[in-house]
Amino acid sequence: MAIPYKNQENSKKEQIAGMFNNIAHRYDFLNHFLSAGIDKRWRKKVIRLLAPGKPQQILDVATGTGDLAIAALALQPTAITGVDISTGMLNIGREKIAKLGYEKQITLIEGDSENLPFVDGQFDAVMVAFGVRNFEHLEIGLREMGRVLKPGGKCVILEFSQPQRFPVKQLYQFYFLRILPFIGRLFSKDNSAYSYLPESVNEFPSGKAFLTILEKTGYKNPKQYPLTMGIASIYTVEK
Repeated sequence: MAIPYKNQENSKKEQIAGMFNNIAHRYDFLNHFLSAGIDKRWRKKVIRLLAPGKPQQILDVATGTGDLAIAALALQPTAITGVDISTGMLNIGREKIAKLGYEKQITLIEGDSENLPFVDGQFDAVMVAFGVRNFEHLEIGLREMGRVLKPGGKCVILEFSQPQRFPVKQLYQFYFLRILPFIGRLFSKDNSAYSYLPESVNEFPSGKAFLTILEKTGYKNPKQYPLTMGIASIYTVEK
């Protein structure tokens, strides 16, 4: 199991919370800089895939600083709830949302993806961007997301994947293993966070393997939409 701090004995969940607390102050900058802004387009596609269902109650799991929750306002829902285990990320997200004047539409709360503080079938749609890879117990987290989703509701997951074609695969690996960790350490001052990122991506069961897990955890009609030559993928499922 990939973990951020190999010299620590605490759980992956605790390490993930600590890591994001450490890098929260630079997370938005690094996220957009390291992806050359492509991540914004990816999030917009997540929202487009949710649009046909016209969801009114939306849950954003592993919301971080709230970028996906803010993008979901384009759907004109009744309410968006973001949940995350990192206090530092949530604080940045709340400041951002307050500055934009979205406090009435978006609520961010601290919570565990494996034990979501919501009743069964509370949400019309559940979404998560770059979060499931960080779950300590992937299937438990996926089942929890399904539990709080209404019957017939849609779940959309955006996550890194691994391109397979030459030379994209080779360039991707060089960037992820060499360039990204160096820049991440330089700006975030956390020596482990941006080394954990490529390790966790390489370990994550992307593509067909993840579609199989989604079916195993109770979802229907799993689909994958590769993005930017396979660098990332969007997965959609229904309950």
